[in-house]
Amino acid sequence: MVRVTPGARHEALEISDGVLTVKVRAKPQDGAANEAVIRHVAKALGEAPSKLTIVRGETSREKLLQLL
Repeated sequence: MVRVTPGARHEALEISDGVLTVKVRAKPQDGAANEAVIRHVAKALGEAPSKLTIVRGETSREKLLQLL
């Protein structure tokens, strides 16, 4: 489970109570925040962004990501 905070002042990854919180600067318009989340998580994992997909929660703050 990934919880997203779009429009944050700083980009960051935080883990609290077993939930990964991803803060991105991008606004949730036209999928910009989703793309930023994928890029940010992929970079942290050392993977290419093309290997990550959003399985559930495309329009929600809570998302389920899959690493291919």
